[in-house]
Amino acid sequence: MAKLSLRNLNKTFAPQVVPLKDLSLEVEDGEFLTLLGPSGCGKSTTLRLIAGLEQPTQGEIWIGDRDVTQQPPGDRNIAMVFQSYALYPHMSVYDNMASGLRLKRMPATEIHHRIDEVSQFLGLDGLMQRKPGQLSGGQRQRVALARALVRRPDVFLLDEPLSNLDALLREQVRAELKQIFADQPTPIVYVTHDQTEAMTLSTRVAVLNEGLLQQLDSPKRIYTRPANRFVASFIGSPQMNLLSLPCQGEYALLGRYKVPLPQPIRLPEVVLGIRPEHLRLARPGETLALALQGQVMLVENLGMSDLLSIQIENTPYWLRALLSPDQSWADRQISLMLPSESLHWFDPQTGDRLF
Repeated sequence: MAKLSLRNLNKTFAPQVVPLKDLSLEVEDGEFLTLLGPSGCGKSTTLRLIAGLEQPTQGEIWIGDRDVTQQPPGDRNIAMVFQSYALYPHMSVYDNMASGLRLKRMPATEIHHRIDEVSQFLGLDGLMQRKPGQLSGGQRQRVALARALVRRPDVFLLDEPLSNLDALLREQVRAELKQIFADQPTPIVYVTHDQTEAMTLSTRVAVLNEGLLQQLDSPKRIYTRPANRFVASFIGSPQMNLLSLPCQGEYALLGRYKVPLPQPIRLPEVVLGIRPEHLRLARPGETLALALQGQVMLVENLGMSDLLSIQIENTPYWLRALLSPDQSWADRQISLMLPSESLHWFDPQTGDRLF
């Protein structure tokens, strides 16, 4: 098997268009790495560079002990699954799966063995003579995956393969993808802007923005300890509350409320972050001086919880909180607690995490 290594990759299309800036990372055998970020962040450019569909302006791409930076796509032994499935409409499912192997002049018996093995695994046995136009979206996506799996490549690349599916089917196919790739011994690079896909499928996630790597970490670490303000705001739904607050000694001032800082800082201002799901109601007996008093201005019913938009009294600050839907919240005055273990602190200038 082969490790994928990207070394100081840069891509420039024009002096003012730099979709990728000095990206370095490694994807080990059997690792599922997701490139996550908003449109234009450089994730699809990275995938195209790995596949050989684009050439880097600077940097190197290694697969195992091979420098493939200048190699054409057909010589890299990479399998790619596209957003649009990219199936041959005039070919049967069997022929679509066999097409890449036939181009390699593989013996027919070996082709049949590989297709039989993968089709059983993906539940395609009854569809082998159908053409893509006779298949559902989920079935076509499984055929596209099967065509990649039969090649037994050194690296799998997946370019937003679920974005054309409706919400219910996307959830089903996402679960299937996790099972399919759980035992694959090769590096897997997956591109998406959907954080749910990234968090549920990945071994590690690389968050990109404006061509720069923001954080490379496990899904859990990215959620619980975002490296900067961008990652904090991009990961999580509903989005993290982020408030720019003035500092006074060991406290950040939220109106008349003093929020203790983990340690004193020499900044006039700090950004406080807390996720809506981590805010909670003050319990009976808790000191009201430590609780934020606020007015519920909007209630959004999400089924398992209510998303409340709350204006903190005598301040311009708003917080959103996920609370139980078992009572009526509209127009209520409520007391909120900020659990210290759930607070995130960022530099307002650089956006970097402080502590």
